[in-house]
Amino acid sequence: MKHGFITKVAATTARITDAKALKHICPKGGMMIADKGYCTEDATKIIAINGCHNGAIKKNNMKLKNHEKDNFISRIRMPYESTFSKMDKRVRYCGLAKVQFQAFMQSLAHNFKRLIAIDAPPIFV
Repeated sequence: MKHGFITKVAATTARITDAKALKHICPKGGMMIADKGYCTEDATKIIAINGCHNGAIKKNNMKLKNHEKDNFISRIRMPYESTFSKMDKRVRYCGLAKVQFQAFMQSLAHNFKRLIAIDAPPIFV
């Protein structure tokens, strides 16, 4: 996500946790900064396979918990979390295909709004 743009979108059924759905949106390389839901073994394996560094905030009962590091990661996550907090969490439609389409269209509309907000140069000449 650069300049607040959404680069990947995935919608899954409610039975799949965020950590297991990470394989659909995990970037190739870089650092994956995430909340406590992504510090599971499944998410750690997916992040390692994609060549990313794991920047997930650790749960309070974990042995390697480092409060200073977690506070630093929280400050980095803050602008991105504000982007997603403004999006609607509820879905309008039944069926995975329709929900995926809704998520894609919401992300597309968000990116168009960001283009206007950052006053990007025109794409088409």
